[in-house]
Amino acid sequence: MPKSAYLPQQILLVTLVIVAACSRQDPALVPDETPAPIDAVSRSLDGAELYASHCAECHEGGVPKAPHSVTFQMIGPDAVYASMKHGIMQTQAAMLDDAQKTALAEYLGGAALNAAPTQAAQVYCEGGGSFERDAPPAFESWGLTLESTRFVAAETAALSAENVPDLDLEWAFAFPGATRARSQPAVGGGAIFVGSQDGTVYSLDFESGCINWRFSADAEVRVSPALANPSGYGANALPYVFFGDFIGQVYAVEALSGELVWKTRVSDHAHATITGSPRYFDGRLFVPVSSSEWAAAADPAYECCTFRGAVVALDAVSGETLWTTHSIPEDPQLTGETTTAGTRRWHPAGAPIWNSPTIDVERNRLYVGTGQAYTSPAADTSDAVLAMDLDTGELLWTYQSIAGDAWNMTCFIGGGPNCPEENGPDLDIGAPPVLIKQSETEDILVTGQKSADVFALDPDDGKLLWRRQTGRGGFAGGVHWGLAAEGTRVYAPNADTLFLPTDAERGEAKPGMFTLDANTGETLWFTPVQDTCADELKPACDPGLSAPPTAIPDVVFAGGFDGILRAFDGSSGEIIWQYDTNREYESISGVKAQGGSIESAGPVVVDGALLVNSGYLFGGRMPGNVLLKFSVPETEAASP
Repeated sequence: MPKSAYLPQQILLVTLVIVAACSRQDPALVPDETPAPIDAVSRSLDGAELYASHCAECHEGGVPKAPHSVTFQMIGPDAVYASMKHGIMQTQAAMLDDAQKTALAEYLGGAALNAAPTQAAQVYCEGGGSFERDAPPAFESWGLTLESTRFVAAETAALSAENVPDLDLEWAFAFPGATRARSQPAVGGGAIFVGSQDGTVYSLDFESGCINWRFSADAEVRVSPALANPSGYGANALPYVFFGDFIGQVYAVEALSGELVWKTRVSDHAHATITGSPRYFDGRLFVPVSSSEWAAAADPAYECCTFRGAVVALDAVSGETLWTTHSIPEDPQLTGETTTAGTRRWHPAGAPIWNSPTIDVERNRLYVGTGQAYTSPAADTSDAVLAMDLDTGELLWTYQSIAGDAWNMTCFIGGGPNCPEENGPDLDIGAPPVLIKQSETEDILVTGQKSADVFALDPDDGKLLWRRQTGRGGFAGGVHWGLAAEGTRVYAPNADTLFLPTDAERGEAKPGMFTLDANTGETLWFTPVQDTCADELKPACDPGLSAPPTAIPDVVFAGGFDGILRAFDGSSGEIIWQYDTNREYESISGVKAQGGSIESAGPVVVDGALLVNSGYLFGGRMPGNVLLKFSVPETEAASP
């Protein structure tokens, strides 16, 4: 399919949500009528008839901002089916049987289910691969350090500002059948560990990219795996790989073999999910819990809302739950009110946690940011930074950055009975707080927000120290997924994408990289990124920087919605290297690979190599399915 065919609408975010109409008539469209039962036509296995009977009323223009039917071919049948089976469309598709879901998914996706290349089509390492069991992992999970600085020291990076311009593509690994690659790779013991859209977790040989082993989780793995050995390292070490899936399950598998050690569900809420990467520390695994209830609320028959964000501490050896702390301390209660659709209301709800926890060893605590509330009035821990005791989970302090932010998908599709009175603006704190050594005696906690605000807090009590706005912000950022810090230099990518028509009302867009002084918030430099997107690729192609950056000494790497991976000089902001990942690749397995937008997962730099995922078919961005490894050709490599 040509790229131009990928872009019928900007609002792909709702593609997998508005299929509520595919399973029932929407009461919001037929006032005072109960949902019609599945009739004889819908019981057929003709996908076109199923679509005409249950989907067309919305997806041919009947619901504001609902995507046109052509967009489903971008999603593909496997993703459509998985969302109806156990994803965000599960509730809405409950009235369809499995055969009907299959027929509908194949019709909408334009291909047969399970058409991805088989396991045999991929390249496995000879002899099953190898793993250096006595070598500690290169990084502390997603944030690369316990403090979430996303900074890689010179001896680990083995790259420098001098040889970064010589980086060249070494190999490409394709995730078969995927339309997005959002699991940031983890590296250790001579292997790369990475999850994928179909739930497969891979162990790849670091040098060649061949497959050591595969593990099949029950749903999409969107997080960065955490590699650790609770028993320590040595000749007999048996490290574990920890990760979570879309349906709220956490896994521990052996790093050497991929054999399952334990699996546990961290929430009993039907819509709980894990987007933020688990953080390992001192024999425990700290898991942030988010949800897809914001999407379920689009169904007028859904009783909104009962989910509360959480952090769950697990014993890393057994998977036993040690403590659970919710972002909203109060249990949701019935309000006694009903919506115009006749469903009951609940409150409070929301404040999901979809960033990886930051660990403060000295103070024995962790920090996370929260998202918006789902119900009005918004909880005072929504859009907030929370500090918790590592041993007990006790909530020590909170700082709310923006009050009154209550929003769910109902508001986005033109309003409805479950849209909270406050109606947004949906400006989550998706970036983990970064703990920075401000001086020899003082620390500072810096984070960013989708509003494009970057602010600093006192980690002792959460008191605001300074606050700066780097752009206009909006639904997709602002500062979206994370910051990086080199000393007291804070790298803050800014997306400022035109996601909604109202975004332009907030002022001038400033997509690019800001660098701030952690002590004062003063802007040290700002490098805007130019819009080089071809017209036929817009609006999916956009210059905004949303994915988290990664820093090495005096260099910061950042990927854009346009698929371009850039390296900025840390002192001046000059772009010293860039590579357009939005292209086709011949992967090491022969499976077709395609780059696209870089989003959600940031670059990883280790042992002279640069790893990055490309492709992100969600939120209106360009699809892709590739993990890329760059390195400096051996003849040009400089000594670390």
